[in-house]
Amino acid sequence: MLGTAWSRKTLSARHYAAVDDWDIWQTSIDKEVGPVPERILEASTAFFTPTVAATVRQIDQGLPRACQEISFALDYAEHGVVDPYVHTESRSSGRTQLLIIDEADRLKATGLEQVRDYYDRHTMGLILIGMPGIEKRLARYPQLYSRIGFAHEYRPLNPDELTAVLADRLPVVPESTDEGLAHATAVATIIRITGGNFRLVDRLLTQIKRIQTLNHLDTLNPEIVDAARETLIIGH
Repeated sequence: MLGTAWSRKTLSARHYAAVDDWDIWQTSIDKEVGPVPERILEASTAFFTPTVAATVRQIDQGLPRACQEISFALDYAEHGVVDPYVHTESRSSGRTQLLIIDEADRLKATGLEQVRDYYDRHTMGLILIGMPGIEKRLARYPQLYSRIGFAHEYRPLNPDELTAVLADRLPVVPESTDEGLAHATAVATIIRITGGNFRLVDRLLTQIKRIQTLNHLDTLNPEIVDAARETLIIGH
């Protein structure tokens, strides 16, 4: 029920909930209602992010809306039309299997109580995503804390995970060539600079790509990595 680092947590949750697929499908509804993307149907997951100053009313309206949208999508995929008086499960968010709340740190005491109450009145699972240590704050609210099944903290990427991320984001260059040697050295520099911090890896790789594009470069070398690092706020 509780997952706790930023980019990796949020990206993982958005991917699982098929948020990008949902956004694309919703955008196209104004023109023509197409088939509900398969990943939305498979996930049956609502994704909700409270605002920094979320009010009681915003949360009270936002949670059911996020879940009802998913339930309605499932009913639409099955029936081709949604009638709230016929498909009552959608009206009560009954077809949504999981609710993921990102940036749960923003929820005040009343917001957390609303989440607890909403969870109690439905059969769906619930994941709260926040910064490390959020479980200590939740421990102050026994009614909610007693419902937490487990807490998981995202740790820095281990060498194998980091290598996999870099291999996916950077083109492979044979090490037997001069370019390959420079590429391998650049990768080692990235690993040393980031220390496995996924958010930092993502920021650094994005800046590297920007520098390569601006300078029309197809190769990667330590100088490009250093230039990218200089443009970011990274502790030395």
